[in-house]
Amino acid sequence: MSEVKPLRILIVEDEFLIALELESLLQDAGHDVVGIAASSEEAVALGRELAPDLAFVDIHLADGLTGIDVARKLSDQHHVTVLFMTANAKRIPEDFAGARGVIAKPYTERGVKEALAYITAEQAQEAASTDRMTFIPFDAMSPEDSSSKRS
Repeated sequence: MSEVKPLRILIVEDEFLIALELESLLQDAGHDVVGIAASSEEAVALGRELAPDLAFVDIHLADGLTGIDVARKLSDQHHVTVLFMTANAKRIPEDFAGARGVIAKPYTERGVKEALAYITAEQAQEAASTDRMTFIPFDAMSPEDSSSKRS
């Protein structure tokens, strides 16, 4: 089995120390943190410029309850997988704003690792289903394969 490809991750968090701690945890897990944004405007701009695979998005940012809008834009316009981080999951809309899940704050290392495992497994499953070959050309078979089927 192949090793999991490191994810390119955007952190959208207005509390600087929390963002740095999360960055360290994600890097220790073997992923690349491509940017940290504290406001909705900065988050959407970084999402467009950096094309991350995944974004950890706090619902309440420096400019208000804008994490939900950020999640929608990153998911819908930039095809970024989004995970919310919040102390109050009741703020998440019924349609989840395009997010794939939520990590309760204060988050734990275990919670973050479980979320990463879920996302990487989901991406691996999607890749496997699109890479499946349903047609095998005869020239791909060795002569031994074809002769053993004749006998």
